[in-house]
Amino acid sequence: MPRRVLEGRVVGDGMDKTVTVLVERRTMHPIYKKYVKQSSKYAAHDETNLFRVGDMVEIEECRPISKRKTWTVTTDPKALGRELAPKVKAVAESEDAPAKAKKAGAKKASKK
Repeated sequence: MPRRVLEGRVVGDGMDKTVTVLVERRTMHPIYKKYVKQSSKYAAHDETNLFRVGDMVEIEECRPISKRKTWTVTTDPKALGRELAPKVKAVAESEDAPAKAKKAGAKKASKK
């Protein structure tokens, strides 16, 4: 069975690794035969916390990650014109810090 792909706008990013995406669609009213906008909100998994409120993203169905999170963001962050969010840079730098400290310690020991 193919996975569904929807396009929407991020309306919430306050959670860790999760964004709320508002998906709007137009449907015809059964009696009045006019098009009406309908919207749904989905919680989608954003592993790197790159997406911010207002970004247009594509979400794809996935296995259940939590109680209400069964979608994941598939849009490439480079398409938004951003390379990395500040939070991600800080995490990457903090992960590199112990490795740099070990190298610096080894250099100091070799000098003595």
